Amino acid sequence: MAARRNPTAILDAKLTVVVPVYNEKSTIEEILRRVQETPLRKEVIVVDDCSTDGTRQILEALAARQGRGEAEAPAQDGNDPIPLDGLRFFFQEKNQGKGAALRRGFAEATGDVVLVQDADLEYDPRDYGKLLEPILDGRADVVFGSRFLGGPQRVHYFWHYVANKLLTLISDITTNLKLTDMETCYKAFRREVLAGIQLKSDRFGFEPEITAKVAKGKWRVYEVPISYSGRTYEEGKKITWRDGLQALWLIFRYRIFD
Repeated sequence: MAARRNPTAILDAKLTVVVPVYNEKSTIEEILRRVQETPLRKEVIVVDDCSTDGTRQILEALAARQGRGEAEAPAQDGNDPIPLDGLRFFFQEKNQGKGAALRRGFAEATGDVVLVQDADLEYDPRDYGKLLEPILDGRADVVFGSRFLGGPQRVHYFWHYVANKLLTLISDITTNLKLTDMETCYKAFRREVLAGIQLKSDRFGFEPEITAKVAKGKWRVYEVPISYSGRTYEEGKKITWRDGLQALWLIFRYRIFD
């Protein structure tokens, strides 16, 4: 006897990967190559937040080749060519922050499921299958990829770990969710979840804001373990203690006022 199909499962899903980019000249080609290598029906929305280090010129060159009908572009880093099919490029007129870039990408998304991918190499697109499974089979509306559930990871800053755990704990107290990693980049959403949420944060406040508003919407949330290769500040890490303080304020703001 055939199993009864879950009526909330998504069949033949199209994925939208939103990639906010700011000053990632050394990694942008490799991350796009890795995303393109994932065997999924997808579109990849790249939003450059007015990069000043040459990243924007790399993306403009890729967009120009795509506009001429080329199927792939040779990489400046000397590695394999980058497939251009399914890539969509958007360029912010001024630097506004990760949250603003994500809002732009979400507004352009046409997929059934929307997933956030940072432009550095800290998060591995090979984890997409784990992130998507609870949504595609109908168990979840939102999935967080947790760095603290046992996946392999590069050993990174102790005080970043403490700050992440503290912010997640306070977020859990205010939202009544039981997350282990609120600050993770890897978040996947059924598109209708994002359609019902008005986002306001421009910088890294996106993480506590989206978590608070998902909780208020009573959406079904899952966590899955992911791998993580955290980088150092010398390698280009951007988030600072000031962003942590802002996240703390926003946790309470979105719980109480919005």
